[in-house]
Amino acid sequence: MPWVTSATTSAELARSLRDLPKVEEWIEQLLAGFQREAGITDPVELRFSDLLVLCFTTTELIGSEISFPDHYVFTGPAMTTRPPSPLFPWDRLDADRRRVLVSLGSLNAEVGKRFFGVASEALGDVAQLIMVAPDGMVDHPPAGSIVCEWLPQLDLLPHLDAVVSPAGHNTVVEALAFGLPQVVAPIRDDQPVVAQQIEAAGAAIRVRFGRLRSHELRHAVSTVLDDPSYRLAAERIQRSFVSAGGASAAAAHLDGLVA
Repeated sequence: MPWVTSATTSAELARSLRDLPKVEEWIEQLLAGFQREAGITDPVELRFSDLLVLCFTTTELIGSEISFPDHYVFTGPAMTTRPPSPLFPWDRLDADRRRVLVSLGSLNAEVGKRFFGVASEALGDVAQLIMVAPDGMVDHPPAGSIVCEWLPQLDLLPHLDAVVSPAGHNTVVEALAFGLPQVVAPIRDDQPVVAQQIEAAGAAIRVRFGRLRSHELRHAVSTVLDDPSYRLAAERIQRSFVSAGGASAAAAHLDGLVA
């Protein structure tokens, strides 16, 4: 049966293990062995379809030094509307201050107590902080900050000036879709690769997560806020997302495959 790859993160598109060839070879052997156990005598590449690979990013973000076959289609992020959140305190957004989102995403919050402490110490007088954190994670939030367990991110992003995150792919591309510069502190999984990509694209500064000190984070956030080159780079990627077409473009390519 025909099948399509949905590349929801750009990490493997960049061959993230190319500097570890033995690991890369080991993974390829596992995939081939899995197919042979199923009776397939001519193994294929299970991760990437030879008919259509939908890449929810653009080369402006991941870099143009890698060439891709024609059936790799770059659509930019596939963002759709989400339910409104009447619980978010919109009236507490300070129109007289710059506003920065600090989020570790849904999978990393449990390791974030120190990180949120560093952010609170470093950034309280730099911008109004909107922090996504579970109860009890932020001991001393700065005056005027907003701390909540969940927020309507797509609705909030147009009201922000920068984003601090571990470089999860969804947060990175959603922030770029609104032209926002970023500070990224990768923790695990695909985050180091995505962090490298956005830093190389000029739209972010990368910092260390585990050993981050307050003056380092303060300098990084102040730089992406004050140096217009970071926002200009983010806006360049934003325009590439718009041109790529997003969810409707991905749907059109799928429709064309089965027509």
